[in-house]
Amino acid sequence: MFKPISLFYTDGYKIGHKKMLSPGTTKVYGTWIPRSVKYAPKGVSKIVSFGQQLVVTWLHDEFTENFFSLPLDEAMKFGKDMSMYLGMNYDSSHFEELHKLGYLPVRIKSLPEGIETNPNVPHMTFINTVDGFAWLTLYLETIISSLAWKPSTSSTIALQYRRNLVEWVMKTDPNNAWLIDFLAHDFSARGLSPWDMLSSGLGHATSFRGSDSIIVIPGARYFYGEPENEVSINSVNASEHSVSTTCIFTMGESEMIKYFMNQFPDGILSIVSDTFDLWQLITEFLPENKEQIMSRNGKLVIRPDSGNPVDIICGHDNSSWIQSNKATFGDNNVITNSNSPEKKGVIELLWDIFGGTVNEQGYKVLDPHIGAIYGDSITLDRQIQIYKRLEAKGFASTNIVLGVGSFTYQMNTRDTFGFAAKGVWFEANGQGYDIYKDPVTDDGTKKSLKGLICVTENHEVLTQCTPEQESQGILHTIYEDGHFFNQVTLTQIRERLKQL
Repeated sequence: MFKPISLFYTDGYKIGHKKMLSPGTTKVYGTWIPRSVKYAPKGVSKIVSFGQQLVVTWLHDEFTENFFSLPLDEAMKFGKDMSMYLGMNYDSSHFEELHKLGYLPVRIKSLPEGIETNPNVPHMTFINTVDGFAWLTLYLETIISSLAWKPSTSSTIALQYRRNLVEWVMKTDPNNAWLIDFLAHDFSARGLSPWDMLSSGLGHATSFRGSDSIIVIPGARYFYGEPENEVSINSVNASEHSVSTTCIFTMGESEMIKYFMNQFPDGILSIVSDTFDLWQLITEFLPENKEQIMSRNGKLVIRPDSGNPVDIICGHDNSSWIQSNKATFGDNNVITNSNSPEKKGVIELLWDIFGGTVNEQGYKVLDPHIGAIYGDSITLDRQIQIYKRLEAKGFASTNIVLGVGSFTYQMNTRDTFGFAAKGVWFEANGQGYDIYKDPVTDDGTKKSLKGLICVTENHEVLTQCTPEQESQGILHTIYEDGHFFNQVTLTQIRERLKQL
């Protein structure tokens, strides 16, 4: 199995930085900070503090297993590789000193996870605890940067999905507000790397229980202390195109629906529904199976998987749809028929077939034996469009589950919230120096904080602090010299976010 020496998880230019530090440097202090929301999704103005415990635990495990536990001569093969890499005789004695020390001599402080901050409030700070290892603070910047931006970014976006849901569910179907935990479902795993599958999946799980990223189950237990006798997420039995076609080509699509329900007579069952003709499945094959659907002990969920999700779920906006499709369909296309499936959309079609109830707020809620989920190309903007269009047609937002996939969680970078790790203070020859950057060619985003940092209870950032001031505030130690402190559970984080 590929298990490189942990020292490889950095940028190549970090290799020579020990000798570039000012002579006599004994300590370096840095921050991990989101600097901007200028590239954030619409409506997002604050950033969720999340993922620090995950990152620090991974970092500790990685260096314990793949550096400190290695024989010295094996660990020091890294130095030989760096000599070849740089084309010169490379002095790797500082890595040998770290190996002999046997632990990471750093103190990492973190904001409480599950709170929101404005930009330019640091989520973590770092400082070396042993003189002679000032280089390590900067060396770890790359790996921490690569690991830490994703969980916070996904958690922040998940919270916005939840806030949108709270607004629309409380408006159109407050009696079913308990469903909010399940109305935005994580479908992103197949579009992400294994690390992102875990870290983004945990980020989604800070606001929702619905998820197909099952790595979150052991991840929440290991990194966030969730109990072994519980799972932190939930999902349902569901088909997909490949398994469906094995039935469609042998028994037909209507019989496939019947067969799936016979296999799963109880509980929620989701059927991917547009392998060929979504509208035929809804208008012909569902009525053929209506009796079994309505007598089944559970809900059958229809899952479209292609097209514009707003139009598929809610029906086409007739005038705009015709204008954009004239070249394909001409002036007499079928969408002008107000009773056509495309015009009505999935939710109205299901209502026509299975009915339901009108709640106290005057909105239609589908019969509990039938439902719908859409999991392709969902965004925050489309989420709002869907709820608005459903409301305009008299339907509650609880009629649709949205599958939030890689179109949401992979379409981000470290720059989405401007995350960066920067040195802001160092000590040399017994004297402390406040340092910062402020590029004249930048718009101000990259201007860094200066000196030792304290974050107050009301999230005010105090800079150029004394060591005594730095020890106060809500940045608390979560890791020091190989030991963990102030651990938090996923359940606690969820409860904090629900209060925001």
